[in-house]
Amino acid sequence: MSYKRLIPCIFIHKGKAVKWFDNDEILSEDVVALAKEYSDNGADELLVFDLSSSDEEHEESIGLLRKINRVIRIPMVAGGNIRRQEDVKKILYAGAKRAMLNFSKPDSYQMIEEAAKRFGQEKIAVSLNDFDALFKHQHLIQNYSSEIIFMHRLDLNSVMNVTDIPCVVVTDTLEEPELFKILKCPGVKGLSGRYISQRGMDFAAYKEDCAKEGIRMTSFESIMEFSEFKTNRDGLIPVVVQNYKTAEVLMLAYMNKEAFDKTIKTGRMTYYSRSRECLWTKGETSGHFQYVKSLTIDCDKDTLLAKVEQIGPACHTGHPTCFFQPIAGKDYDETNPLQVFQSVYRTIVDRREHPKEGSYTNYLFDKGIDKILKKIGEEATEVVIAAKNPNPEEVKYELSDFLYHAMVLMVEKGLSWEDIIRELASR
Repeated sequence: MSYKRLIPCIFIHKGKAVKWFDNDEILSEDVVALAKEYSDNGADELLVFDLSSSDEEHEESIGLLRKINRVIRIPMVAGGNIRRQEDVKKILYAGAKRAMLNFSKPDSYQMIEEAAKRFGQEKIAVSLNDFDALFKHQHLIQNYSSEIIFMHRLDLNSVMNVTDIPCVVVTDTLEEPELFKILKCPGVKGLSGRYISQRGMDFAAYKEDCAKEGIRMTSFESIMEFSEFKTNRDGLIPVVVQNYKTAEVLMLAYMNKEAFDKTIKTGRMTYYSRSRECLWTKGETSGHFQYVKSLTIDCDKDTLLAKVEQIGPACHTGHPTCFFQPIAGKDYDETNPLQVFQSVYRTIVDRREHPKEGSYTNYLFDKGIDKILKKIGEEATEVVIAAKNPNPEEVKYELSDFLYHAMVLMVEKGLSWEDIIRELASR
């Protein structure tokens, strides 16, 4: 049996999250906060349905997808009101892992082949609400999509005889025996719907219930017991925490068995405070969570290395890392590309939030988007001219100018390097 996923769903109607696709009772006024709640509480993935009926509402929903993508740490599959290839593009560019085509509408099965060829089969999902649609369009679904979302309870065993594409079941049932039955079906990769999408859902606890039923759930799993580690006299082991992208050392903390178990269970770094003599999850008060990417033990089994995704600064002082006070040694050049880009980006953000007289960056922001775009056009032209000359140094200078102005545009439009990196990685 493959590992299963818990996938809450959000139905967006007029900028708000409603309870179901045919029930416009408001579940949450803040769609983005709801998505972050699911992500922070241990959901494995997110389904988002755009219930808009007009182009204006559709654009508003696309904007919400972008905002959701910036605050969640899990994959997102989204669809709804897709009537043209441009809609698929907008959903994918907003950060969705897959765009979902509704096969109860003729437009969808007429455009799926082109969408798959343009964006890749792995970027296309299909939503179905009856078995007939699967049977009629089996060839299209099999050849041009990588995931099926079933919107109702069906005879899943019959479905699996027709296709081997992974399926997510979105169901309105609240009956646990039936939910377990769905998850036990071999072709089902994930469960969604009313039960999974409840506010305050404890995903970790429900995964434990599933495990008792013999269902293997996606989660971290330690191949070593805490008792195998060499701890100090207080039963603690030091943990060196490192940014998984930049390799920057962020902090040093300690874990006891309970902190280790909770870290494994939730995927968020939890430590033992020696001063307060209690567990603490990094970010529980500040929002600056650390999401586990990997845990490694050293050769003596007495120190853990945690590679994490750090949200916000790691240090309570507001510094990116706790190690910011030099005491010996000489300065050296910081040449880590991502750190340099992030440093310049943060400086541009700081100029916008705290303007300085005579700042060229503030001059650009004051003049507005047209001035910024004009400068980007000019700098792009300078890159072209420099590239026609034999000296590569000129290209270096002009590209640096261009990238700076591009970052000013990023800040102006609310884009981060994380957004750009995710988009590049998805390609």
